[in-house]
Amino acid sequence: MAYELPALPYDYAGLEPHIDEATMKLHHDKHHQTYVTNLNGAIEKHPALGSKSPEELIKDLAAIPEDIRKVVQNNGGGHVNHTMFWQIMKPAGGGAPTGAIADQITKDFGDFEAFKKQFNEATAKQFGSGWGWLIFKGGKLEIVTSANQDNPISQGFYPILGNDVWEHAYYLKYNNRRPDYLAAWWNTVNWDEINKRFATAQSYK
Repeated sequence: MAYELPALPYDYAGLEPHIDEATMKLHHDKHHQTYVTNLNGAIEKHPALGSKSPEELIKDLAAIPEDIRKVVQNNGGGHVNHTMFWQIMKPAGGGAPTGAIADQITKDFGDFEAFKKQFNEATAKQFGSGWGWLIFKGGKLEIVTSANQDNPISQGFYPILGNDVWEHAYYLKYNNRRPDYLAAWWNTVNWDEINKRFATAQSYK
């Protein structure tokens, strides 16, 4: 098997009360595992691709054989997205941003509250399943959304942070109240990890 499900970096209940234990077990053990399983199934048909990282696979989807391209887009994207998602959260996280990302947020959005409001509004409006992202484009931070498991890497941008708004990410606890989930999610954010990703995004090619 070329790709494996990464272990959660904290306990399933570690993000309570903002994200519940039952959701984390379902989201990590079932949904993320399915993306990994399906990606491996696709790669078995073209074993030479197994030497590439999941990020490399989705970075140039045009180079993926057509018979597995959509499977790689959906499941490779799902694997990359969720691997990031677990890492950018932590127990007792949240609070105001720190470091370079804090300075850039202030520069580009005025202040953290303005950024958070804009991010939540854009992500709440994502129709159906998808993600809200923060990318670095043309020397500025930009908020974008994507459908399904599409990732900005496929468009040439390294995601600094992303929030999952598939219903499986929040429905057990928040039902159809996506804005409530989006507001609570900021209490889980790992700003140290996001600063590392911001550094990568600034030199990403």
